[in-house]
Amino acid sequence: MNVDTIAPPSAKHRMAIPDHVPAPLVRDIDIYDLDGIEEGVHEAWKKVQQPDTPPLVWTPFTGGHWIATRGALIDEIYRSPDRFSSRVIWVPREAGEAYDMVPTKMDPPEHTPYRKAIDKGLNLAQIRKVESDVRAVAIDLIEGFAAQGHCDFARDFANIFPVKVFLALAGLPMEDAAGLNALAKEMTRPSGNTPEEQGQSLREANAGFFAYVAPIIAQRRGGTGTDLITQMVNSEINGAPMPEDKMLGLVSLLLLGGLDTVVNFLSFMMIYLARHPETVEEMVADPMKLQRGVEEMFRRFAVVSDARYVVADMEYYGTQLKAGDLILLPTALHGLDDSQHEDPMTVDLSRRNVAHSTFAQGPHRCAGMHLARMEVLVMLQEWLARIPHFALKEGAAPVYHAGIVSAVEDIPLVWKV
Repeated sequence: MNVDTIAPPSAKHRMAIPDHVPAPLVRDIDIYDLDGIEEGVHEAWKKVQQPDTPPLVWTPFTGGHWIATRGALIDEIYRSPDRFSSRVIWVPREAGEAYDMVPTKMDPPEHTPYRKAIDKGLNLAQIRKVESDVRAVAIDLIEGFAAQGHCDFARDFANIFPVKVFLALAGLPMEDAAGLNALAKEMTRPSGNTPEEQGQSLREANAGFFAYVAPIIAQRRGGTGTDLITQMVNSEINGAPMPEDKMLGLVSLLLLGGLDTVVNFLSFMMIYLARHPETVEEMVADPMKLQRGVEEMFRRFAVVSDARYVVADMEYYGTQLKAGDLILLPTALHGLDDSQHEDPMTVDLSRRNVAHSTFAQGPHRCAGMHLARMEVLVMLQEWLARIPHFALKEGAAPVYHAGIVSAVEDIPLVWKV
C-alpha cells in the first residue's frame, strides 16, 4: 500500500476564542471525539474533571461553547430555565438550531402542557402496569442465547430489549426499528466535519423522523387506543387540540428518547459488570442490594450531554457569560464528581446519598425515567437468574462513541454452560 496516496484526516474545525473568554479557561474538548475514548467514554470524560479544572471551561470545537465540569453547576443549570434556556440544546449551534422536537426545546410555561401530555402514558402508575410485559421480553431474549455460553451483548440484547419494549408501548412494529435507529444515531451523534455539516445531518434526520410519524399521527388522531402515541396526539394543550407541527415534534421525541439512551446505558453497565465479578456476586447474593443498586448504576453510567442557552449577560461562578453562549452539560460529570462521591468510578451498591443528573433536573427531568429504571432492574434480575457468572471474551475491545448520547458496541460476553 502506498501510504502517500492516503488523504490525511481533516483538521477539526476550530472557532476563534471570543473576547470575553479568558485564555486559561480554554480546553480542547470535542464532545464527538473525546481524547482517550478508546479507554471508555466515562473514563475520557473523567479526565476532563481534574482537581484544578475550573467549573466552567470553553472549547473551540463544535462551534465553540462552554462546558460545565462539576455536578453542582450541571444540577443548577438544569434547574434554572429562566437563566439557561432550552431553545438550543444541541452542539454545535447549527445542529441545535436544526433540532425541532418538543417539548425539550421549550421553556416553562410553554413547555408545561406538552410535558403533561407525555406524562399521561409514562407516569409511574402506567409503567407499573406493563412490568410483566417488560419482564417477558427480557426473559425471551436471554433464554434465546443463555445455553450458547456467549453473546454480543449490544447486538443480541441491548439493541433489542428496550427498543422492543418501547415500540410495543407506542403500538409500532419491530421491523421499523432499524430505520428509526439510523435516524436516532444521526440525531445524537450527527456526522460531519464542520458545524454546518453536522447541522445538515441533524436537519435531515429530524425531517426523517417527521416523515415517519406524520402518517401515524394522522391515523391515530381521534382514536381511542391506549398506546403512547394515541394518548399524546389526542391531548389538549391549554384547552385546544394540539397543533399539528407540535405533534410531529412530540411523537418524534418520544421515539428518539426510547431508541437510544437505555440501549447504550445497558451496554456500558454490562461492560463494567463483566470486569467486576465481585459486584455481580453482591447482587446475586442480595436481591435487595441489587434493587437498591440500580440508582448507583444510573449515577455511574450517564450517557447524555446536552446544552443550555445563556439568556442574558451574567457572571456565573466567577466567569463572564454572554447572551447566546451555549453551555454543555455532560451528565456523566455530575455522577463522577469526586467532590460529591468518594471513589466515583467504582460501583458501590451500598453507596448512600447517590446524586446524579442522568435523567437531567428541573422541568426537563426525563419523562421516561420510570420505564428506564424498571427496564434496568428487570434486565438485571432476569439475566443474573440465568447467567450469574459472565465475563468479557479474552481480547474483547469494545468500540466507544461520544456525542449527545454516548454509545458503545462490540461487547462479546462469555459464560460457562
